[in-house]
Amino acid sequence: MRTDPIADFCTRIRNATLRQHESVVIPSSNIKKNLAQVLYEEGFIHSFEVKDGEKFSEISIQLKYDSSGDSVIRKIQRISKPGLRIYKKIDELRPILNGQGISIVTTSQGVISDNKCRRLKTGGEVLCEVW
Repeated sequence: MRTDPIADFCTRIRNATLRQHESVVIPSSNIKKNLAQVLYEEGFIHSFEVKDGEKFSEISIQLKYDSSGDSVIRKIQRISKPGLRIYKKIDELRPILNGQGISIVTTSQGVISDNKCRRLKTGGEVLCEVW
């Protein structure tokens, strides 16, 4: 059975924030490193680091909470799935919750947020949305 690594990434973060964990450890891959980098650049997580293990490497993500103890990531969901890919042109990429959230898009420029897509005037496959 094949699994969806990006959906697994989103689910692990969602579950960790619901349980108010300080960090979450996720098996590493290049796409997951890029997703974590975008979350860090957009201010949704404190930090992340890639740890090399004996058999495989892992990504340790330090989650971010506000002063009242609520997670900065209120929702994270997979948009494009292996059975149904969702591609959007630049004019179809709309701000999420009036700019409070982001779409993470894979483009020819790499994995970037929808804000950067609009600056670079490029579209691509919408991997997930975070707010």
